[in-house]
Amino acid sequence: MEAEITKAIIEEATKDWLNFARSDVVIAGAGPAGLTAGAYLAEMGLKTLILERKLCFGGGIGGGGMLFHKVVFEKDVKEILDHFKIRFVEKDRFLICDSSELIAKLSAKCLDAGAKIIPGVGVDDVIFRENPLRVTGVCIQWSAVELSGLHVDPIFIEARAVVDATGHDAEVVAIASRKVPIGISVPGERSAFAEVGEVEVVEKTGKVVEGLYIAGMAVASVYNLPRMGPIFGGMLNSGKKVAEIIASDLK
Repeated sequence: MEAEITKAIIEEATKDWLNFARSDVVIAGAGPAGLTAGAYLAEMGLKTLILERKLCFGGGIGGGGMLFHKVVFEKDVKEILDHFKIRFVEKDRFLICDSSELIAKLSAKCLDAGAKIIPGVGVDDVIFRENPLRVTGVCIQWSAVELSGLHVDPIFIEARAVVDATGHDAEVVAIASRKVPIGISVPGERSAFAEVGEVEVVEKTGKVVEGLYIAGMAVASVYNLPRMGPIFGGMLNSGKKVAEIIASDLK
């Protein structure tokens, strides 16, 4: 029986890797922006792979505000919350939901729409082509290999679009800025100014260079925008916006 268990795991996992080795969209990061983008992209019929470095989903959602298990939004995200069937209460200018429900329903919507989420895998590098300059995929590595310090070469995933939704470090764009002549740097985010950050992150969401896009807090790090702390509406709006931009670009 034990050998059959092993065979079942490896055979089924390998099917996924073979299927998604060439994807329409690869999203790095299964946080609020990445999950939102993944759900909308998959609903629009695009083959969407979400890679998460950790073994859990949600990014900064789970911690709520300083481990208080609630998440706050401004009311402009009501349509998105309704789309994901996320329950909330209204309080003054805010909508407030349970952090666990937000993670669970964003993730479930992705999976139900056909997106694949694979945990324990990070983006080690990007694939690019010149004349014209374009990002065409990612190099990926098991997180456990990175943590162990072992020298193991990554493998490749080709994609028509790559989304950096890795959060505060903007890991994918940071790699590209060092290795690819994209003409952009990652100065990092500024100190907290929630009202400005909520708006500007969404405004700046989009394409960095052909084939490479940014969403969520990665946007703040690339464009030196204010952080907004434990308010997540900008993340959901950013994820939805980047999905719409990519869908239009890939027509």
